[in-house]
Amino acid sequence: MSPISTPPVHDDFPAAFRGAVLRPGDDGFDQARVICNGRAGDTVPALIAQCVDEDDVATALRYASARDLPVAVRGGGHGSDGHAMPGGAFVLDLSGMRGITVDPDTRTVRAQAGVLLGELDAATQEHGLVVPSGTVTSTGVAGLTLGGGIGHLHRRFGATVDNLIACEMVTVDGRKVRADETENPDLFWALRGGGGNFGVVTAFEFRAHPLGPDVCSGMIVFPGEEATSVLNQVSGYMAGAPRELGLATSLTIAPPLPDLPHEVHGRLILILLPVHTGDAEEAEKTIADLAALGTPLLNTVRRATWLETNSQLDALFPYGLRAGARGGYLASLTEETVTALIERASASPKLPGTATVCNVWAFGGAFSEDVDEDATAFSRAGASWLWEAGCQWAEPEHDARMDAWADATLAAMRPHTLPNSYINLTEDQGEEWRRGVYGSEAKYRRLTEIKAAWDPKNLLRHNKNITPTTNR
Repeated sequence: MSPISTPPVHDDFPAAFRGAVLRPGDDGFDQARVICNGRAGDTVPALIAQCVDEDDVATALRYASARDLPVAVRGGGHGSDGHAMPGGAFVLDLSGMRGITVDPDTRTVRAQAGVLLGELDAATQEHGLVVPSGTVTSTGVAGLTLGGGIGHLHRRFGATVDNLIACEMVTVDGRKVRADETENPDLFWALRGGGGNFGVVTAFEFRAHPLGPDVCSGMIVFPGEEATSVLNQVSGYMAGAPRELGLATSLTIAPPLPDLPHEVHGRLILILLPVHTGDAEEAEKTIADLAALGTPLLNTVRRATWLETNSQLDALFPYGLRAGARGGYLASLTEETVTALIERASASPKLPGTATVCNVWAFGGAFSEDVDEDATAFSRAGASWLWEAGCQWAEPEHDARMDAWADATLAAMRPHTLPNSYINLTEDQGEEWRRGVYGSEAKYRRLTEIKAAWDPKNLLRHNKNITPTTNR
């Protein structure tokens, strides 16, 4: 990641700011700048302002606006691009704003911008509720939501933004506003999928759904030689699957886990990750059908709590490793796409301390059928599946090899990939890609106009950036 040229942050930071203000060399600075992707640590931000409340956010934004300082925003710090902590940047750190309020009577939830998904799940499960979100507990609610939000529950309850009722936001010039269907509705439309381009959202209000405490989840592992057959069958199976079934699949090189036969260690395997949230008998039948698509090496699917289920992928995303991600939508899971994914997973660089995955997520159900394409900035038109290539490694000396694998995977999948996309599970693919991810030229033009109304100087540019109409 290259250093970003930013005007210097002066030592005249407002005394009204109540949180910690950290500069290079200060105690706690290096700890504060650690985010999920370790590559962000290659460069150093100019200042980190750790906000304790929305008043701090407003104070910091007024300071930045008066000096035309570009602002980066850190919530959970999980974004694959490392935009939460860019080199030379003025960073607003919201990770200390962790308040959650659950109203079980109205089934509404208010979560501040520093809340992590595991904290949101824990708070809502106390009342037998859930907000559809992502799949790793250390992910931040803010970034996930503003980018759209998919996970194990999107087929049943829709994307996270489909369950967003309102946002509390601070504008770049320090004003506090609310955005919902009736108050600032254009802004609310843009915040549901347009990322952090328009202001700094300090709190989110969600609609929650009854769920749990138990669901059916786990993994079904097939040998690599069955991957083609199983994935081709999965495509047809999911076309008629109930909304209660969420499914991800993962192609990866088998780690030396004791539960896997020794002879498959270091070889390609296919993992199905079903989550069934419906009737227990129906779940058992569904899992049996999925296992029967091949000859599993391992089947760990069982009744488990929602909290166990939605943390089962945590071990795959430890903080601090260097990482890369590419991805996009598929209209269908064809034999050609399956072949391309298997070839790329098999071509994983087998270097010490490295890991790669080629994941595919099934859409359909509430995600695909219940929300009009133009109702939110988040696009899903024509998408039946999402593919994601992810890689992690420890040593900078492996950067070039891992980047080359990820880029080659993107190139191999490009002929099969739709122009629209989910911005959270891929690194930025450039200006042309950003113009297409929202599904239509009209939607992108509307976003640039809303950006111009709320952030005309493009101070919030450390993101998958939408350029204001006036600056284009």
